[in-house]
Amino acid sequence: MTQISFIALLLAMGYLIVRRFGQIAKTIHLAKPIHITNSKERWKRVLLLALGQKKMFEKPFVGIMHLLIYLGFVLINIEILEIILDGILGTHRIFAPFLGDFYPLIINFFELLAGGVVVACFVFIARRISKQVNRLDSAVHRELKGFPIKDALLILIIELALMSALFIMNAADPDQSFIISQHLKSFLPAGNLHSIEQTAWWIHIIGILLFALYVTYSKHLHIFFAFPAVYYSNLESSAQMSDMPHVTNEVNIMLGKPGEPSNPDLKFGAQDIKDLTIKNTLDAYSCTECGRCTEQCPANQTGKALSPRKIMMDTRDRLEELQKDPSSTNTLLGNYITAEELRACTTCQACVEACPIQLSPLEIISALRRYQIMEQSDAPGAWNAMFANIETNQAPWKFNPSDRLNWAKS
Repeated sequence: MTQISFIALLLAMGYLIVRRFGQIAKTIHLAKPIHITNSKERWKRVLLLALGQKKMFEKPFVGIMHLLIYLGFVLINIEILEIILDGILGTHRIFAPFLGDFYPLIINFFELLAGGVVVACFVFIARRISKQVNRLDSAVHRELKGFPIKDALLILIIELALMSALFIMNAADPDQSFIISQHLKSFLPAGNLHSIEQTAWWIHIIGILLFALYVTYSKHLHIFFAFPAVYYSNLESSAQMSDMPHVTNEVNIMLGKPGEPSNPDLKFGAQDIKDLTIKNTLDAYSCTECGRCTEQCPANQTGKALSPRKIMMDTRDRLEELQKDPSSTNTLLGNYITAEELRACTTCQACVEACPIQLSPLEIISALRRYQIMEQSDAPGAWNAMFANIETNQAPWKFNPSDRLNWAKS
């Protein structure tokens, strides 16, 4: 009966998780496809940034704490394979007879990693509760209020609960003694060890399955999507902004040069998700809300409305809205991101440079601002004057092009 219950639980949770990922993938592909080259360099970037977390160590202390949690998450979950097989086959520590004396060494290693996860979780909880880190303070950054701040704390608490269940399960095993859990044995009633072990076993596996499902609704979805997001990231210098080929084509037609026929239905920039690229939507789902982008944004530092982190969160929220209601008439520009936010951006690329996994809020900002200016003709008068001067005088200022270098004579 226990095996049947476990298999039913595994199939039910597996179905929910796969369905959720299918919904997310469908929503991501509402955006325009992209074409990439140089796969070798992209895989190298995945290994360095997504797997190796190279940029995380620009803040060494945080980098080490995050690495402890990351390694714990990846390696400890190898033990889940044994737990699943035990649940399906009705066995107990199925790998122990095959690995012999090597088995306790592996579990000891997992327990050390689990101990590191516990330490890192407490450190991160303390950092958030103390509000000593400005970029994580919901009182300062309005986009963190409500679910985002609760989500961050809930994930850390869940990880602590999972590690605790793992330690108790190992401590209650009368036939095994491991490096950390052995110190808990004296606190457990000797007559109920089997029941305690079974309870901890169920709590751990159910917790893992619920965690896997919850993550798909959380900012921690980056655990999975950071890898494709890094793979599709821009290999060019972050100072190089993408051009608009259809604009070049229209200019060529105006100048009498060869070009494709003019498209009367052509739209410049992006108003909503369908006008962005798959890379942009992947970025939105991969954002960890760490706030390094906003921390480095000069516009945000001077009190402007712009927060690159909010741009990513708003894009993800809009994707989620479309997933629930494909007929929604809201748009990313206007209903989620305001003109004031877009105008505050200086396109300095600081947000892109700061991101640990090369996400680009700037690409989304640029696409929306292009639509705002080129389609809605919504630009401040000073900007329009500057555009006109650049077009006629090749400089932002209104003077004759032949006088541009006169300042050098003085």
